[in-house]
Amino acid sequence: MALLVQKFGGTSVGSIERIEAVAERVIKARQCGHQVVVVLSAMAGETNRLLGLAKQIDAIPTPRELDVLLAAGEQVSIALLAMALNKRGYSAISLTADQVVIHTDNNFNNATIHEVEIQHMTTLLGQDNIVVVAGFQGRDIDGNVTTLGRGGSDTTAVAIASALKADECQIFTDVDGVYSTDPRIVPSATRLDVIHFDYMTCMARLGAKVLQLQSVEYACQHRVPLRVLSSFEEGEGTLVNFDVMSNQNIIGVALQRQQVLVNITLPASVLNEQLGLYGLTAWNLSTNSSDDISQIVISNDDLARLRLVFDSKMRHIGMVSILSLIGKDIQQHLECIQMVLREAGIIVHTYQGDKKCLSLLINEDDHLAAVDLIHEKFVVDGQCLGNLSHLAVS
Repeated sequence: MALLVQKFGGTSVGSIERIEAVAERVIKARQCGHQVVVVLSAMAGETNRLLGLAKQIDAIPTPRELDVLLAAGEQVSIALLAMALNKRGYSAISLTADQVVIHTDNNFNNATIHEVEIQHMTTLLGQDNIVVVAGFQGRDIDGNVTTLGRGGSDTTAVAIASALKADECQIFTDVDGVYSTDPRIVPSATRLDVIHFDYMTCMARLGAKVLQLQSVEYACQHRVPLRVLSSFEEGEGTLVNFDVMSNQNIIGVALQRQQVLVNITLPASVLNEQLGLYGLTAWNLSTNSSDDISQIVISNDDLARLRLVFDSKMRHIGMVSILSLIGKDIQQHLECIQMVLREAGIIVHTYQGDKKCLSLLINEDDHLAAVDLIHEKFVVDGQCLGNLSHLAVS
């Protein structure tokens, strides 16, 4: 008998019919003799609906009150799933973060889990219950409701799996595993049977949406085996762990779209300090020491917050995309990668990277052609040429 933590996202619980289907999926694991803890997101669209209500009141809502509002979505889905399981004769109890208890810091809208208490869950599991937990939420030291940021239910599931020493944390989503790139953009993308935590961390950080970055980092730190599975199809999915060997040099391509190129009249040191203070993440490109102009790339989603801080000092330049390749000793292929893109008329403005990942800044209009071309040449065909010794960045 194994102890499994199963997480189902918003699409998986997007309707009553889908909640009923999740109940059947959970029961299958229970019938195999496993103990099961289920972590749920809010129903698809519910978080956006609640956020929309908040913005009708205030374009930039008070962070604390926004968390109180957004945490309500998961309470609906966990109660409905518990009802569906009980109706089928399987004892289930739903728990909010308060009832678990899940302790976080007080960084509203993007809190970090510090500790998960297990006594209550362990008691319920020992009484043969299926435990259904609200994802995405926690409580700080003062008892305030906190939320974990977009995709935070993944982190809830991983943290619970770690605390309970679960045999596996299974993330059920609308795709049947981790792919070499987004299959909605590149039909030739292939599902990976296994992937090393290091590469999965790079992919999550650089734009792959299948797993939230914080959840992957938490699982890596606490050595929690992760498996990505489809909510709608049977299959083995993709296992994320440390015991993976691959002969392939480049295993995946990630894309970050809707990025904004901005000039800010501030020294880099001051700018970085201010960005950190306001919880903003940016890609620093250059600093002109003569007039203290810093050039950064930031997500379009964060542009409004950036304007609140730097409005009088910033100038919007244009939209760009960040194309990233993930693999082994990746930078040795940079010259060849740039040559392939240049021959296709795709300009690489600059790049950043390390041994496991290489990120290229390209024009937003080129992102579809670039992803398709790079995936075909370097993942499917396995092209491997070039080195850094004669590098020339366009």
